[in-house]
Amino acid sequence: MATKGRSKGWCNVGWFMVAVILALIVGGVVLMYQEKHKHSDSESPPVSDSPGEVSQKYADALKLSLQFFDIQKAGKLENNKIEWRGDSALDDGKEANLDLSKGMYDAGDHIKFGFPMAFTATVLSWAILEYGDQIQAANQLESAQDSLKWITDFLINAHPKDNVLYIQVGDPVADHKCWERPESMMEKRPLIQVNTSSPGTEVAAETAAALASASLVFKSTDSTYSRTLLKHAKQLYAFADKYRESYSVSIPEVQTYYNSTGYGDELLWAAGWLYHATGDQSYLDFVTGDGKSFANFGSPTWFSWDNKLAGAQVLLSRLSFFGGQGLKSNSDLLEYKKTAEAVMCGLLPKSPTATSSRTDSGLIWVSEWNSLQHPVASAFLAVVYSDYMLTSRTSKFSCDGKSFSASDLRKFAKSQADYVLGSNPMEMSYLVGFRDKYPQYVHHRGASIPADADTGCSDGWKWLESTDPNPNVATGALVGGPFLNETFHDDRNNSMQTEPTTYNSAVMVGLLSGLVTTSSVVKSFT
Repeated sequence: MATKGRSKGWCNVGWFMVAVILALIVGGVVLMYQEKHKHSDSESPPVSDSPGEVSQKYADALKLSLQFFDIQKAGKLENNKIEWRGDSALDDGKEANLDLSKGMYDAGDHIKFGFPMAFTATVLSWAILEYGDQIQAANQLESAQDSLKWITDFLINAHPKDNVLYIQVGDPVADHKCWERPESMMEKRPLIQVNTSSPGTEVAAETAAALASASLVFKSTDSTYSRTLLKHAKQLYAFADKYRESYSVSIPEVQTYYNSTGYGDELLWAAGWLYHATGDQSYLDFVTGDGKSFANFGSPTWFSWDNKLAGAQVLLSRLSFFGGQGLKSNSDLLEYKKTAEAVMCGLLPKSPTATSSRTDSGLIWVSEWNSLQHPVASAFLAVVYSDYMLTSRTSKFSCDGKSFSASDLRKFAKSQADYVLGSNPMEMSYLVGFRDKYPQYVHHRGASIPADADTGCSDGWKWLESTDPNPNVATGALVGGPFLNETFHDDRNNSMQTEPTTYNSAVMVGLLSGLVTTSSVVKSFT
């Protein structure tokens, strides 16, 4: 009995020990599982530094988009790739003893508007800086850099001395009384400048942003040119900041075409780019100090040639993700990152704070005139932000308590790009030359007139009214886009839907550059 009893007690103790050991093992497994998933909540898998497989669809669209800049070039054309284009505007700037022959016509007419042209350059620079390796994988980097330099050469010459910037070449009223090829222009091309008597903070600051960002693009390939760009950028920013006034107030005539709604966004945008280009703490001090009064924290905005806030917030969030030159603390920058995330939350269709500004098929739709500017620009910001997340291995962000990932942002960006490229109710590509069905009656003077036509200012209107498709294809033009009901009227007189712009093309290049393949973005532009 006693032996039997001892045997039973040993078994009880043994089973108890086994149970304890099993519990410890199970507990350890659970803790390992929880720790693993805790880690995965804060970090995503690493992304390759080298571009992956190239998407041929986006690569083809990127190549086409860049060709539109060749169509828009003014001046003495070098290595001209567009058979129906020739030299034009060779005497631009002569009245001020300047060479302003380069630059680009902004749209379907022949005015050089400095404000949107500078924005075009800034966005092109941003695309190259973030996605240069991906653009190269599609064999388009040289083309992108060439188009950028064609603009920055003009902007440098447009800034002949401190506190003077030429912001417009040509008279829009006289230009719009003509329908002619740029090569045939005989009208006077007057100049408009901003200076200390008639300041223009937003246009000077945007030009500073363009030149500062471009200085980073050319830093490794042409250091002398890069230093020249940066010198002008610093001078223009100082001018913009010291003489604060909107050019729409100083020069009321600019309101008709490119009216500005304010200059605070451009000051932040330019300061952000100059900090990236120089590492100078004073630019960051402005961003985290007085500049916060312009930041509109917590209130998402639409990125465009006029409003740079969303772009500035995404650009400055880069410092929160990766740090910056001499950056001691990024706590003062967190509000920019939070607002950038609010922008992203507004874009994602399943977010609790999703914008209702969409078509039934999901295209972001904000404005009847040039409707594609906002969805393409928004998608560009989304793909950039998603790549910041991937490169920093940030797995998610929150929209009113609901989590979203980098892949959600990329999916949204692709949806907007694919809509533009033909996945829409019209089954039409709004990128001219892409696939078989695209606009044939683009509102563009040069594309609508045969290259061998002997046509001047007043007798060219027959080409506007012609019922025949354009004789020249404006390859790569991103037209204005559909109405809210997703209809599109392909009519040369319908300029709100069929007119392309260089700044539309710039954000399209940025978007396609981000989608053409995948790789981590650089953690520093320098």
